[in-house]
Amino acid sequence: MVSSRVSFLLLWLVGVSVVGFSLITWQVVSHGPLLGVDREVSRALLHPDRASELLADLGNVQVAVPVLVVVLGYVIRRGRATGTHRWWLGPLGAAGLIVLVPVFVVPLKEWTARHGTAAVPPGAGYYPSGHAATAAVAYGAAALVLLPWLRTAIARRLLVTVCVALVLGVSYGLVRRGYHWPLDVVASWCLASVLLSALWLLIGVAATTDAAP
Repeated sequence: MVSSRVSFLLLWLVGVSVVGFSLITWQVVSHGPLLGVDREVSRALLHPDRASELLADLGNVQVAVPVLVVVLGYVIRRGRATGTHRWWLGPLGAAGLIVLVPVFVVPLKEWTARHGTAAVPPGAGYYPSGHAATAAVAYGAAALVLLPWLRTAIARRLLVTVCVALVLGVSYGLVRRGYHWPLDVVASWCLASVLLSALWLLIGVAATTDAAP
């Protein structure tokens, strides 16, 4: 079984993410007062430049997904070589998550039909941010499946730091460049947190099974 501490942490993370996502979505569809704050933050951060565009591009499917594929290939090779019981659960779950991103994001874009900032062409379908969700899920899933194979605490901390830096960099670039409103990005964080929590639980179950006599 997964430890009670981990279970509590996952439950708390999922609960906060679901509440946050629901609140933001409600504000978007009802044009609530939170959107005024969103516009003010966007106005303060908006400054399209080459650096912000490059950061935002790290959330492209063509960039983030290949990184995940390379990591999954490495983990699969290690798992098969060591003969670890149920080594395939983590990679399979990670692959499933990245497939689920457009399944959730695309209908939400159609339903909310939120317009973009002044820095993008007129149109709707900017909520939530597909790039932010792709980056968070791809880089986050890559980190989660790779963590059990790292031997030192320093390596694990470095991996988590790089993952967080990539996600925050993409998120900042999206808002700075004007591709998305800040709340578009935060909502994608909430969605990714729920998906990654499920993967975390799956990996924990697999590890517990391996440790069982």
